[in-house]
Amino acid sequence: MDISSVAQSDLTNAVTDYSVADAMTDGATGDKETFYINQKWSKQLGYYKSVPDLKATIDAKARWVIGKGLKAAEEDLLLIRSIIGFGKDTFNTILENQIRTYHIAGDSFAEIIRDGIGIPVNLKPLDPGVIKIVCNGKGLITRYEQVSKNDNNKVLRKFKPKDILHFSRNRTADEIHGISIIDAVEDIILMRNEAMKDMRTLMHRHVKPIVKWQIDTDDVNEIAAFKAKADAAVENGENLYIPMGAADAEYLSLASNATLNPIPWISTLNSYFFQMTGVPQIIVGGSAEITEASAKIAYLAWEQTVEEEQLYIEEEIGMQMGLDIELEFPATLQNEMLSDQSKSERMQAATPEDTAVTGAIQ
Repeated sequence: MDISSVAQSDLTNAVTDYSVADAMTDGATGDKETFYINQKWSKQLGYYKSVPDLKATIDAKARWVIGKGLKAAEEDLLLIRSIIGFGKDTFNTILENQIRTYHIAGDSFAEIIRDGIGIPVNLKPLDPGVIKIVCNGKGLITRYEQVSKNDNNKVLRKFKPKDILHFSRNRTADEIHGISIIDAVEDIILMRNEAMKDMRTLMHRHVKPIVKWQIDTDDVNEIAAFKAKADAAVENGENLYIPMGAADAEYLSLASNATLNPIPWISTLNSYFFQMTGVPQIIVGGSAEITEASAKIAYLAWEQTVEEEQLYIEEEIGMQMGLDIELEFPATLQNEMLSDQSKSERMQAATPEDTAVTGAIQ
């Protein structure tokens, strides 16, 4: 109780500042060959198949980039119509598959089947988790290797660069592979799903609150029998009749305002998720853009993203397969936006303040 014994804490390092780890590219180094194979494909595919919002955004990207389909010269269309993938594909569905895959994995691969004179006659999608990219010391792709799914060290087939259609999403600097969209939003997905799981538990506790029973016995068999009856009564919503003094119940549920409300946090994470993926919520059926004007601006920004990706696909198909195609955008608002602006300018010019002569002598 001596006041002179007061001690002061040191909280200088109690809270660690947020920091980002350094990153290096996976570019070719030295004179030897450089290899890359996506070791996270199974995990990324699991995210895509398990998280509905992620699946909806990636599907939307693939669906909108394909748009209304493609246009090409008649001789190219004849060749394109003969491409059937695994037997039931079309060229459009194969491209949609490839776009969906490179958003998930960062890269997508398809084997180009050619005839005797080198003309593409079919296109078969491949599993990106078993395709190894091989580059020389100068950073140029020299071949692709397909390895066994059961033994990643066993090479099953080797492909020349001209025999693989390879799309890389957001390749950076000298990297020899693309970047998955999932890596950037993984933490957001985990935080949101954790909050939703907590909310689910909270809602269950409102309907079936935790009960602390004080039972007038310490016999293990009697406790087990009472537990079974009490749990069955709660599960079935039935009454429980207990002899007086045999047991007391105390509800341990919390008041409605005793904990933080997770709903605003979940909503914030949802908005942040769609911002990071670059897909407006209106595209996947949401209504976050409340006003018509804000929704149009979001849609117009989305158009630029889709058209940029369409250009990438068109150029890659031309370079890798020798086919000159044009992907049609589904529906544009650019003309409507220009029309609205023109109407607004005419309406403003027609107001008395704009047309009246001021300062004139009467």
